[in-house]
Amino acid sequence: MLKFILPVVLALIGLAGGGAAGYFLRPPPPPPEEVAAEAGAEGEKPAAAAPAKAPAAHAAEGDHAEGEEAAPTIEYVKLNNQFVIPVIKKGAVASLVVLSLSLEVTVGSTEKVYAVEPKLRDVLLQVLFDHANAGGFEGSFTDTANMTDLRRALTEASQSVLGDLVLNVLIPDIARQDSR
Repeated sequence: MLKFILPVVLALIGLAGGGAAGYFLRPPPPPPEEVAAEAGAEGEKPAAAAPAKAPAAHAAEGDHAEGEEAAPTIEYVKLNNQFVIPVIKKGAVASLVVLSLSLEVTVGSTEKVYAVEPKLRDVLLQVLFDHANAGGFEGSFTDTANMTDLRRALTEASQSVLGDLVLNVLIPDIARQDSR
């Protein structure tokens, strides 16, 4: 009899513990002002895909009244695949650098970026090869001055393809693996 009751009791204790943890660890409810703004003044449905604004981005945009949101002026486009760049020393591959790139573009430019992605990747890859051949990925390759030069060159190359749609090139991930 005990072998039937014990699993049921343990399951109930586990279920109660999980429910209690879920109740106490749930996220706090949104402030009433946000709920009222989403519902609209006359019971309208909230905008389905209204992007939430980061406080730092909102503060950087200037003189807006409290509770008034300015439309975002930039968006970020992550390029689909990583870039793999060989670092050559004495005619052999000494290391590989793998990095991901994102573009800071004007609002509404995402589709244009993806439409020219093959050309864009080609131009960016050439800049990365030139940087590697100039020794940019050797030694302290993540030095601030070195990364600033690389970002500037990548931004100029991106602007040669997309024009003023590209505001900046971001390098969210970078890694180098030495062969020895």
